[in-house]
Amino acid sequence: MTSLAFANLPAVSNGSTDAYINYVNSLPLLTEQEEYEYAKQWREDENVDAARSLVLSHLRLVVSISRNYLGYGLPLADIIQEGTIGLMKAVKRFDERRKVRLVTFAMHWIKAEINEFVIKNWRIVRTVTTKAQRKLFFNLRSQREDTGSLSDREASQIADTLDVSKKDVIDMNMRLTGADVSLINDNSDESAPIDWLADYEHTPELMIERKKQDHIHTVGLEYALEQLDERSQRIVRTRWLADSENQLTLHDLADEFGVSAERIRQIEVKALQKMREYLSEEYNA
Repeated sequence: MTSLAFANLPAVSNGSTDAYINYVNSLPLLTEQEEYEYAKQWREDENVDAARSLVLSHLRLVVSISRNYLGYGLPLADIIQEGTIGLMKAVKRFDERRKVRLVTFAMHWIKAEINEFVIKNWRIVRTVTTKAQRKLFFNLRSQREDTGSLSDREASQIADTLDVSKKDVIDMNMRLTGADVSLINDNSDESAPIDWLADYEHTPELMIERKKQDHIHTVGLEYALEQLDERSQRIVRTRWLADSENQLTLHDLADEFGVSAERIRQIEVKALQKMREYLSEEYNA
């Protein structure tokens, strides 16, 4: 396996974002086997070089996801930095034994880190974006008669004085006087916005676990059936996997194979146990 290193990796800054993006796009992608080996080395031995290889090979994923957040007015370099933090958290928690590629697992952590960054910074950025708004931002407080809402007359006077539109005056006043709402609970609240935003049903761990279960119930089940002889497969399929109208009883199968119903039951029990052992060994199920 080719060892990757951080040598010549440019810093992510507003002045060198293009150079950084060109660099990460030039880094080779890992094969599935290389990814598995690096992840195993990190999980078992905390091999930092292996973790670095996993991070570097997925930096282009961070850049790709970060571009989707440009509409918030935040610097792309800052968004990429936050996404990279999410990627490193994903690598730290990645378990190759679940047989899921890192790109699937990391995507959720990258987006979660960027989302948190946007939530914390978007309101501040949106407060002052144009020359007129900067003028209002620094002068509106001194022009107001009080700290409450503006009357139409007062808004018009301030607009004339500062040579801006009345709409900009009203809008900026709302931004400066609007109270921030805490995302976190305090002692006086039973709930807070963070409780409404939290999604405990779709965490990366749960989504990967569900994907693993889906795989076991489809592909894994077929592989387990292939471990059985033809008669055992017939018994399991018609007893457990067929539609209700097509299911056969022990006596139906006993007549088909010319043995007793008890013998069919014994074969069924043995076949199901063999399938469980296979799934347990292959998928840690």
